[in-house]
Amino acid sequence: MITIADKATRLQELHAAPELLLVVNVWDAITAKVVAETPGTQALATPSHGIAASRGYPDGEQIPRDEMIAEVALIVRVAGDLPVTADLEAGYGDPGGTVARAIDVGAVGCNLEDQMKPLDESVRAVEAAVAAAQAAGVDFVLNARTDAFIKAADRDPEDVLNEAITRGRAYLEAGASNFFVPGKLDVSQVERLVEALGERKVNLIGIPGSIPLATAQQLGVSRVSYGPWSQNVALTALAKLAEDVYAGGGLPADTRKLN
Repeated sequence: MITIADKATRLQELHAAPELLLVVNVWDAITAKVVAETPGTQALATPSHGIAASRGYPDGEQIPRDEMIAEVALIVRVAGDLPVTADLEAGYGDPGGTVARAIDVGAVGCNLEDQMKPLDESVRAVEAAVAAAQAAGVDFVLNARTDAFIKAADRDPEDVLNEAITRGRAYLEAGASNFFVPGKLDVSQVERLVEALGERKVNLIGIPGSIPLATAQQLGVSRVSYGPWSQNVALTALAKLAEDVYAGGGLPADTRKLN
């Protein structure tokens, strides 16, 4: 049986490899099973928004930490030998303790949001998470996330990019493994982030209109994940089924029995 230390090492290797790591996010046991059994899957990731929504909570640390960790534990169990990285939002007021809880249930990586809090406060959160992983003896993949682009509003794009780079450097120096920059970034912005922070250090989210995966690979991006968008794809299919049924139709001809 592969150990948690082995899974952590494997996840670190996947992020450092020259091949772009692709992670389709899952939010419960059955979605974890389907993605885990899909050829090409090398790791699983959870979306905090997706898990919260599936349990009836809005996004933004509204779900109790115990419920979030419980869902991560189920996904880890279903994942088997695949490493799992969990979206832990901003740490629920206790980033070190939350990372320790995630490791206890078998997660070997996490996203940790800065929510655009003051930089020194965000750095302390990264340091606390790193310290918790070190105390557990796990080579944990800490994916420090900035909301600089998500919360940019009408700020000058150059200022936003420069702040993202400043935060990325600070988080990596504090011990983060990678730097996650969600948002609709163009090729030039991604290129400059990678140039400033290093190849295989910048992680992106796949959203409608994001740069092609082949381009991300060429630019030296480490990972692309899909956050709540994988859940939206599934929910879109469900909504279309309901619409078709109410219109007198039925199941799509290409439906597969996956559960």
